[in-house]
Amino acid sequence: MNKIFPSAALALADIVKDGQLLAVGGFGLCGIPEALIDALKDTGVKDLTVISNNAGVDGFGLGKLLETRQIKKMISSYVGENKEFERQYIAGELQLEFTPQGTLAERLRAGGAGIPAFFTKTGVGTLVAEGKEVREFDGENYVMERALLPEVALVKAHRADKSGNLQFRFTARNFNPAVAMAGKITVVEVEEIVETGAIAPDQVHLPGIYVHRLVLNATPEKRIEKRTLTEKSAA
Repeated sequence: MNKIFPSAALALADIVKDGQLLAVGGFGLCGIPEALIDALKDTGVKDLTVISNNAGVDGFGLGKLLETRQIKKMISSYVGENKEFERQYIAGELQLEFTPQGTLAERLRAGGAGIPAFFTKTGVGTLVAEGKEVREFDGENYVMERALLPEVALVKAHRADKSGNLQFRFTARNFNPAVAMAGKITVVEVEEIVETGAIAPDQVHLPGIYVHRLVLNATPEKRIEKRTLTEKSAA
C-alpha cells in the first residue's frame, strides 16, 4: 500500500468534510503540521471541531482557520496566544471545551488504546467537572473523562519510512504520537521520507500501523511564538 501523497492538498481532498471532529498535533507552534493546516484551510471545509493543545497564533497555524471562521469549536488546553480566538470566544462566536493539559493527552491516548473513558482527580470540584460523572474511589472523588476519537488526525513528524514508521525530533514529539494513535485516518507531514528498513526498529517512535497517509514538507517555516534576545554588553 502506497502511503505517500504528492501534496498536502491531495492527501486531504477526499477525507475532510464540514462538521468533522479533527485532531491536530503540536504544542504552541512547536511540531505543528504547517502544510496540512494550510491545505485544510484551502479546502474551505467549515463547522469543524478541532482538538489541539493550542489554537495557534494570529495568522499562523490554527490561527489561520480561526480567521476564516472554519472552526466552530476547540477542545483545547492553552489558548492564550491568539487574540482572534479570544475575540470570537468572548463574542460567543466560538465554542470551547477547556481541558487540562494532562487530561487532554490522556483522552487522546485512551482513544488510540480503545479505552472509552477513564477517571481522574484533575478538575474535581471545578468547572471542568460540570455535567460529568463523579465517582468515589478509596475515599477520593474522581471525574470521568471520555476518550477522543477524531475522524481525521493531522500530525507532524521529522522522518518517516515508506511504511509510515515515524521519528519525531526533540520536543516536536509532544502531542503528535497521541494524536496519530487516536485518529481514524491519520495524515502525517514529514521533512524526510526514507526507504522501509532505513530506520532501525529501536529508533521507531511510532509504528506505521497508525499512519495512513504521508506528505513531504522538506522546508517547514517552524516559527517561534516568542523570540527573546539578550543584548550583549559593550566590551
